[in-house]
Amino acid sequence: MNDNITLIGMPAAGKSTVGVLLAKRLGYSFVDVDLIIQEKEGKRLKEIISEKGLDGFLEVENRINAEVCASRSVIAPGGSVIYGKEAMENLSSLGLIVYLKISYEELLSRLGDVVDRGVALREGMTLKDLYDERVVYFEKYADITVDEAGKSLGDVVDELRTLMEERGYVLGNMGNHQTS
Repeated sequence: MNDNITLIGMPAAGKSTVGVLLAKRLGYSFVDVDLIIQEKEGKRLKEIISEKGLDGFLEVENRINAEVCASRSVIAPGGSVIYGKEAMENLSSLGLIVYLKISYEELLSRLGDVVDRGVALREGMTLKDLYDERVVYFEKYADITVDEAGKSLGDVVDELRTLMEERGYVLGNMGNHQTS
């Protein structure tokens, strides 16, 4: 059984925050792929986008996510990872894909400066266009969807931990299922 959990969703959906909290609860490692990209490229995401253009950034993101190797980890890639076929094949092979779903209105209230966050937005594309386009991919790749509507990030972590426990994703219980 591949024992990793990858969180996908829009920027500001809480992938990093929920990921760290969930990893702590499960006794897992936490992998922030955006930080790996910045480390390997020696630049911040917005600098990579500025220098290489959006397609160049997506190529870098796809390549690095396709190389992620982890065990007993919660993995948080960037929101645009879903455009990379090789990246998504790799992440799917590593374990469960969990879509942290937020509404467009919630996205607007959380997001802040799109450029500063390194959001991959094509010229002429609105944030709503991006949201509508990505939701299709998130739903396609997700093994589990957690709707964040009306929930705190703590509630989301609790819900995910329960879902993971039901699937045997808890420290010390991997492969030790007992029947009564």
